[in-house]
Amino acid sequence: MVGRNLTERLAGDQNIEVLAPSRGDLDLLEQHAVKAYMVDNKPDFVFHLAAKVGGIQANISKPVEFFVENTLMSTHVIMAASEAGVEQFINLGSSCMYPRNRELLCETDILRGELEPTNEGYALAKISAARLCQYIADSKGVDYKTVVPCNLYGRYDHFEESRSHMIPAVIRKIHEAKQGSISEVSVWGDGESRREFMDVDDLVDFLLLTMNDIKKLPTVINVGLGVDYSINEYYQTGAKVLGYEGSFIHDLTKPSGMKRKMLDVSAANKLGWIAKISLEDGMKKLYSYYLNSND
Repeated sequence: MVGRNLTERLAGDQNIEVLAPSRGDLDLLEQHAVKAYMVDNKPDFVFHLAAKVGGIQANISKPVEFFVENTLMSTHVIMAASEAGVEQFINLGSSCMYPRNRELLCETDILRGELEPTNEGYALAKISAARLCQYIADSKGVDYKTVVPCNLYGRYDHFEESRSHMIPAVIRKIHEAKQGSISEVSVWGDGESRREFMDVDDLVDFLLLTMNDIKKLPTVINVGLGVDYSINEYYQTGAKVLGYEGSFIHDLTKPSGMKRKMLDVSAANKLGWIAKISLEDGMKKLYSYYLNSND
């Protein structure tokens, strides 16, 4: 999702040649293929955005795949870039990297507490990638930085039940309920857990900023809204956007995940960046995309 949105924005700049191989073109799990690609193309700047991603259900059911595949992909890409002489590298992290049960997630909190068990494998892989970038930067004097976004949604998101994140799942569930004249929609857990979701276009704005100011970035930097909403509020906003007048029931047999995950974005704000897209506007954009992609 992030890669495709960023690629589209970069493609509009005639001074930039964009290399964005698909999985069919380059399997990041194949170490020799990644090395050869870096050597052959000699990129000036690398955004490492590829990952195996999914919501709570996917992470719980496939922890081995989430840990192993993400660890291998990141290691292959980071090491291949370093060995090919790439000096500017942005690694995309995840708020899952932070310890559980913290009110505010600060960059210095990484590896200072127990991780959330429901996505621990994915988190460990992301932490390893961030540390590897830091080791390379310190040893070679290059700019290998990690950007940690809050939860994201937007165009090219997944809506399938098996791998959707929360906001696409909310839109799909409410849409199906509205279309089927179903009076109730089920919400996992008690709905009181709070989450910070940002439109992917806001993250792309920040990533484009890093191309000119990467030296100003700390080793790890958070990017988010600086505000969060309860799961119930996301469902209520979804109902408003879709015009759904039914009710919501809570399935307490399902996990709620961490009670709160909000990033400290003061470092990003000091760079002059702030998220611009409101939750309601972002969900309207995503719903339009969902309708068009399902025509």
